[in-house]
Amino acid sequence: MNGMEEKAVENYIGLLILRQSSCKSVREHLLMRGMAEKETFYPHPGGLIDKEHTEEEKRALNIGKSVNNSGECAEMSEFLEMYYLSTMYTFEFIFGIIGNGIVVFGYIFCLKNWRSGNIYLFNLTLSDFAFLCTLPLLVSSYSKGTWSYENIWCQMNRFLLHANLYTSILFLTLISIDRYLLMVYPLRNHFLQKRSMALIFSIAIWVLVSVELSPMFIFIGIENTKEGETQCMDYASSGDAVQSFIYSMSLTVIGFTIPLCIMWVFYMKTHAFLKSHSSHFAGALTLEKPLTLVIMAVAIFSLLFTPYHIMRNVRIASRTPFWKVSPCTRNLIKMAYILTRPVAFLSSVINPIFYFLMGDHFREMLINKLRHFFKLFTTCCRCTFWRGTTQRRLNSIDL
Repeated sequence: MNGMEEKAVENYIGLLILRQSSCKSVREHLLMRGMAEKETFYPHPGGLIDKEHTEEEKRALNIGKSVNNSGECAEMSEFLEMYYLSTMYTFEFIFGIIGNGIVVFGYIFCLKNWRSGNIYLFNLTLSDFAFLCTLPLLVSSYSKGTWSYENIWCQMNRFLLHANLYTSILFLTLISIDRYLLMVYPLRNHFLQKRSMALIFSIAIWVLVSVELSPMFIFIGIENTKEGETQCMDYASSGDAVQSFIYSMSLTVIGFTIPLCIMWVFYMKTHAFLKSHSSHFAGALTLEKPLTLVIMAVAIFSLLFTPYHIMRNVRIASRTPFWKVSPCTRNLIKMAYILTRPVAFLSSVINPIFYFLMGDHFREMLINKLRHFFKLFTTCCRCTFWRGTTQRRLNSIDL
């Protein structure tokens, strides 16, 4: 075998290796040796064969390009997790803590007469706080690219995150119903407007959501990547894909679609009631606030929660053996799913706005209470300053 034949055999074996390998560096090495697609022909053990007739080599190079594209897509999804998710969750943590903290302060120190709507909104705040408490661990893990805590903390983190999602959906639905009842029964003489019923419904929601999310502990947990790093996998990316898809569709129907339909029904009933009674109320300012509240609830539902549920189910479906998609397409779906995740939980930042639309003079009471505390604070600061100044003057006189 002469030198030309040895070279041809070496190149042909290299192409076969390229066809079976998923390593980007192998392809780059072979391309550097003159086997790029721009060449007119490839060396072959049997001689020089025209490119049009070397389908085996073409397929090998196509596989190499697919591997490269898949790697680039995977790197992009990792980039989104490290920078996009950590940034968005940091934003939500800071502003969510501030907004919900102000609301809790106002409800505890300002609001004396709690009604059914206030009870639902306070539970909504508790749900938001539970979610916000999970964010520091998530931000830390995404920014470092690894999960440094126990498996139970990963499971509890994901559980609380989804508990916030579905309790928020149900409490927003109850708020829409409560606002409609307030217009129809302004004297609050309907049994669903009683505080005892609001407490019962609130407890029932927490129990229901806990039960429907309990199977999630089977699917979520920490996993070791090929690089040897530990990751706290999100629900749509872990567990058996087929079982996870069935469970996700059930959650979507029970926890999202049905409440969304109920909310739309009461939005239309509220709008119809206002339209039919608009002539009886000059200005109708007291009736417009409930409609604004319902519109906001429907908007949050439609704009924040819908994309997340669609992409979560698409993401899980792309992992099943029934949907044949390329690795790069699967990673593009994962990237779109990543983009929708923090958007869905922006509700924790927006929810405090509901408290200022309740029509219970909450804003006025909160502002008055904050002014009172500010006066006390400034008075104490002045007293401390003058006491210190007086003491220093007395000390100088003694000297």
